[in-house]
Amino acid sequence: MLLILVLVDQPKIQFSDLYWQLSLACHNGKKAIRQAFADRFVFIGTPLAPSITMSSQNSGSKGAALVTGAAQGIGRAIALRLAADGFDVGVNDIASKAAQLDKVKQEIIAAGRRSAVFCADVSVDSEVKDMVAGVVAALGGLDVVSAVFALTAVHLPSAHWIRWSPMRGSAKRAASLLDVSPAEWDRTFEINVRGMFLCYQYAAKQMILQGRGGRIIGATSGAGKQGNAMMPDYCSSKFAVRGLTQSAACEFGKHKITVNAYAPGAVITPMTEQFAPLANMSQEDFFAMQAKMAATGVNPTTDDIATIVSFLASKEAGFITGQSHGTFL
Repeated sequence: MLLILVLVDQPKIQFSDLYWQLSLACHNGKKAIRQAFADRFVFIGTPLAPSITMSSQNSGSKGAALVTGAAQGIGRAIALRLAADGFDVGVNDIASKAAQLDKVKQEIIAAGRRSAVFCADVSVDSEVKDMVAGVVAALGGLDVVSAVFALTAVHLPSAHWIRWSPMRGSAKRAASLLDVSPAEWDRTFEINVRGMFLCYQYAAKQMILQGRGGRIIGATSGAGKQGNAMMPDYCSSKFAVRGLTQSAACEFGKHKITVNAYAPGAVITPMTEQFAPLANMSQEDFFAMQAKMAATGVNPTTDDIATIVSFLASKEAGFITGQSHGTFL
C-alpha cells in the first residue's frame, strides 16, 4: 500500500518533527493520519502499514542498524561487522569526522549492503531526533542501535589517570573527587549518560512504532562495575549507563526490544594507543598493565567488541536483556 502526501502552502517544517508526528499518526491508523494532517496535506492512496518498510522489502537484508561513533575504533568495527551480518547500516559521528565516516560507508557498500552517513552530536536532543528520522528515511526502518561514544579514562602509573574526550579531541589527566569541577562533571555526564539516554529513547520510540521488536546496545565500562580512585565522574557515568540499560530493558521487553551493553577494559584502538606516550611507556608495557585489571588478563580488540554486539543484535540473543558484558566482574 502507498501513502503520498502533497504539502500545501506551509511555512518551513522541520523534517524530524514532521516525521515523528506522522509516525505516531500511522501507528494509530488511517483515521488518525487524516485528522492530524488534513489541513497540511492532500492525501493520495492509503497508509503504509508500520511493519512494512524498505528494510523488510530489501532482498537479503536482516534490517537496518545505526552505529554511533562509527568513524574509527570500536564503532567502525561494529558497523562493518553488522554489515557483514547482513544489516544495512547508518553510521554516525561528529561533523569533523565526516571524511572518515564516508570511508566506512563505502566499505559497507562494497560489502553489498546499503549505508548512509549521519553527522550529529549525540548529546544534543534535536540532533539525535533528526538522526533517527534520517536513518528511517534512508534505510526504511530501525532494528538495531549500537551507541558507541564516551569521554573515557584509563589507568596510568602512580595512580594517575588520563581522560580522553572524542568530542574535544584532547587528553588530560583526570582528577581527585576533591578537584573535579562542576563543569567537568556535567560534561562527562552530558556525553556518557545524556547521549546514551537520547539514543535509547529515540531508538525505542521508533522500534515501538514499527511493532517488530529490536536491539539496543550501549557502551559502559569495567569502570561501571568497579569504582576507582581519581576518576569519580567517569565511573559514576558508566554506572549510570548500566542502570539506564537495566531500566530500559525492563520497560521495553514487552515490545520485544532487548537492551544490553558491553563493559570492556582498555580496548586497543587508535585512540587508546595515544595514552602510552602520555604515560612515558611503550605500547607493550602500557597495555600489559591494562590487561592485569581484566579477569582474563587480556585486552579486548575492536573485533572482540564487534563480536559481542553481533551476537546481541541477533535473533538468537532474544532471551538476553539488561546485561553488561565484559571481562570485569
